Amino acid sequence: MMSAAHGSSEASGPAITKLGVDAADAKNVSEGDWKKVLSPEDYHVTREAGTEPPFANKYDRHFAAGDYNCHCCGVPLFDSTTKFHSGCGWPAFSASKDADANVVRIKDNSHGMERVEVRCKNCNAHLGHVFEDGPKPTGERYCINSCSILFEPQQK
Repeated sequence: MMSAAHGSSEASGPAITKLGVDAADAKNVSEGDWKKVLSPEDYHVTREAGTEPPFANKYDRHFAAGDYNCHCCGVPLFDSTTKFHSGCGWPAFSASKDADANVVRIKDNSHGMERVEVRCKNCNAHLGHVFEDGPKPTGERYCINSCSILFEPQQK
């Protein structure tokens, strides 16, 4: 279930705006300050590499035109042209925006599996994982937690 804090943060933009900090300084934000502006679920997922429940999140079946930005710092991460329904229960993208310009990949051997974690390059927020079972042409599936991203509708 989504918290009220998550829904209200989207209306006002990324969490960092509540701190009055420029996105370029996001790596300097303390964990205490992130706790002040993120809901407990958002903090657990983005700052502690948690995972939200599948199928009960905001963007799994959301397909409007626009961009998906980092919930914590607001940098662009994905765009709707690469979003697809994978059936995994989380938002799925076949590519990140600008060939991983704002995404970093990290080897993850937790939970007895070999995976590739993806984080925001700007603020180090945990986003999810990327797998090699996506559609062509990339063959990749970025499996992303809804609470780690904010949707910005395409301007008409």
